[in-house]
Amino acid sequence: MNIIDSERFFFRPYCDNDFMFLISLLQDPEMMRYIGNGQTRDREGVKQFLDWIYRTYESDANLGLKVLVRKEDNVRIGHAGLVPQTVDGKEEIEIGYWIARDFWGHGYATEAAKTLRNYGIHQLGRQRFIALIQTDNIKSQQVAKKIGMTIEKEIILLGKAVFVYSVQDD
Repeated sequence: MNIIDSERFFFRPYCDNDFMFLISLLQDPEMMRYIGNGQTRDREGVKQFLDWIYRTYESDANLGLKVLVRKEDNVRIGHAGLVPQTVDGKEEIEIGYWIARDFWGHGYATEAAKTLRNYGIHQLGRQRFIALIQTDNIKSQQVAKKIGMTIEKEIILLGKAVFVYSVQDD
């Protein structure tokens, strides 16, 4: 796996010791408001989510959600990654970013998304990326736009209206 880092944080794979951190994300109703079906997860649901992350690593160690660790103090501030998705039967790579609520408003999501876009282009040779963002999630839409993404279409995913943002490196 290649090293991914930005000015203020680095990305590292999840490990079992991150379980309580993942619980803090997946059991926060405000965090989960625009994720999936909008519901928090119980401990078993968090374990299943962590298992899904590990399965993504098994298919390609460069893909999947990684823990974001702030360089200045080694504090976990969220997770982000290049996530395999299937949209309308087509395999895509999503730039995904979740910042823990205590760290909202510091530009971390934009920094993570931009770092992942550049990493995917320059290190992995990928040219197209998407972001799946619920239509009410204005803050995440702003992040997508800041890294050059535009709305390609709207779909229904897990019963929610979702914009498919995309960016193509030509």
